[in-house]
Amino acid sequence: MTVHFIGAGPGAPDLLTLRGRDLIAASPVCLYAGSLVPVAVLDHCPPGARIVNTAPMTLDEIIAEIAEADAAGCDVARLHSGDLSVWSAMGEQLRRLRALDIPFTVTPGVPAFSAAAAALEAELTLPELGQSLVLTRTPGRASAMPQSESLANFAVTGATLAIHLSIHNLARVVADLAPAYGADCPVAVVWRASWPDQRIVRATLDTVETAIAGSMERTALILVGRVLGAEDFAQSSLYAHGYDRRFRPQDASSRFAGAGE
Repeated sequence: MTVHFIGAGPGAPDLLTLRGRDLIAASPVCLYAGSLVPVAVLDHCPPGARIVNTAPMTLDEIIAEIAEADAAGCDVARLHSGDLSVWSAMGEQLRRLRALDIPFTVTPGVPAFSAAAAALEAELTLPELGQSLVLTRTPGRASAMPQSESLANFAVTGATLAIHLSIHNLARVVADLAPAYGADCPVAVVWRASWPDQRIVRATLDTVETAIAGSMERTALILVGRVLGAEDFAQSSLYAHGYDRRFRPQDASSRFAGAGE
């Protein structure tokens, strides 16, 4: 018996890895975060599978379901939205499973920031304009933020920010970022990225509050940075003529000559 933690992606049911799909199909028990995982993903469950929505459950209740499946020798597909590496509450579940000596695997999923960037048709790391992406959030009821991880501290870097779980704190986001980024800094808010009802608002730090005007709740990602919508940026060397690289040595004297064979 094994518990398979699976990143179910940002929303679109076809943004699921093949590995995740196959593990769901092979597991007679499926626990899924019903508040965010689309029901269509459950179509991959085998006939007769026990399917449990964990949205209203406590951690103790979730672990009890897993322990029951373990006693019965049944594999469990444990589905979380997006990717499991950020804000999934997987860590606390794994700690419990280790204590109970219940085996598990982890299968990554498409994260929300990737789906949002795709919706915006944007690369978030443009040469000489932005080469770092910070995934962060503002304090919430479920989790506080370490003092060193404030938006104001991240703003000093000038990096592109992907701010999760914070649309309800938009005014604070603007107040914390505007001094460093400037009121004219581009902002994009993507609500329910990849879902059929996806919405996108493009604005600046100065105008985004008015542009949103309380029209988005939860499941909205705030992206802030000069890379958004930029056209005036340097071209990378990667595909430049004359750039000597392993798979495109420039001449016989190149240190990469023969390396790609």
